[in-house]
Amino acid sequence: MNEIEYKSIVKKHTPKEDRLKNSIIAFICGGIIGIIGELLIEFYQCILNISFKEASTYMILTLIFVAALFTCLGFFDNLVTKFKAGLFIPITGFAHSMMSATLDSKKEGLITGIGSNMFKLAGTVIIYGIVSSFLFGIVRIVFDI
Repeated sequence: MNEIEYKSIVKKHTPKEDRLKNSIIAFICGGIIGIIGELLIEFYQCILNISFKEASTYMILTLIFVAALFTCLGFFDNLVTKFKAGLFIPITGFAHSMMSATLDSKKEGLITGIGSNMFKLAGTVIIYGIVSSFLFGIVRIVFDI
């Protein structure tokens, strides 16, 4: 069997993804997370009688905690297979990436395991976020936007 025959067999048996369906599911799931976030902000403002800014911080912390908890309990991966990018694109995905890397490396110890592997995926997001905000700041200064 040559390479061309092999590729044709692989292409024939590779499942096709329905991008429209996945996009709609991700859009709806992301919207639901947005609604949950807004409800949490309203809840914190009414119950704790705090400002919008403080309630927003508590909402973010709540979503991070729930995503980390669901990752530890093993629910998050199952939810991602159903709800696709709508679940791992928001802040919940960032929390999941940190927790899953931490859980994978906990047997190696606190320093060489958890400490060095916690930011395996999240570290690149943080670095590129800092670099892009720095570059955007320079563009704003140069063009006086």
